[in-house]
Amino acid sequence: MSAESGGRTGLQGKLSQWLRGRRPKEAAAADDGGREALLLATASAGLPLAPAAYPTADYRCSCDRVGCPTPARHPVSFAWQTQSTTDRAQIERWARNQPQANFITATGMVHDVLDVPLEAGQEALERLHAAGVEVGPVAESDDGRLLFFTLTRGTPEDEDEWWPCELDCHPETADEHPGLRWHCRGSYVLVPPARLPGDQAVHWVRGPEHPLPDPLSLLEYLTDACARYVGQEPDPADTAWPLRR
Repeated sequence: MSAESGGRTGLQGKLSQWLRGRRPKEAAAADDGGREALLLATASAGLPLAPAAYPTADYRCSCDRVGCPTPARHPVSFAWQTQSTTDRAQIERWARNQPQANFITATGMVHDVLDVPLEAGQEALERLHAAGVEVGPVAESDDGRLLFFTLTRGTPEDEDEWWPCELDCHPETADEHPGLRWHCRGSYVLVPPARLPGDQAVHWVRGPEHPLPDPLSLLEYLTDACARYVGQEPDPADTAWPLRR
């Protein structure tokens, strides 16, 4: 038993070191002009992008909205869903013409995002790694969230069977949902490299070169970890709710 415990401790230690070691390299790449390359790599993986707001020096948002509820986290255009693209030339133009802009990716088209508290996400990631489950791209936000990028659940023939993100939360009300958030149709998340107010950032833990997994292969691990994070056992009904799509 001690050998098993030691092996698991060693695995967790290596994974924790790996998680911590990813950010400085990416920050250096972004400072060296790698921002555009990272965005193009994300688009090449099939994730549609659109420009987003960015933080200003006074910890506010670059948009002109008074009391912006999601500073530096929202798209700059109300047409972001139709504007989102993987076109290389367009993304290059945006990146060069808007050098300070963050970028969002619209979910529910090609991919979804399972968004969980950092502690729960790190626990789930260690368990997924130990179980040999394939994990796709993962991003970390310095405000305490881990984002698991997955395939979308598909496009039902019946429009009424779409499960819009509003059944979980809207991007502007995300803070009201501290547990697992399933970003699908009608939602978006920031993609690295992104800057947040207070010198915080969003960075890749596992880059977009990793294939997108089926969300159901990750869901049990994430819901279990989130249940422990809030100090309660998972409710089978809660574990099953995303399947209503």
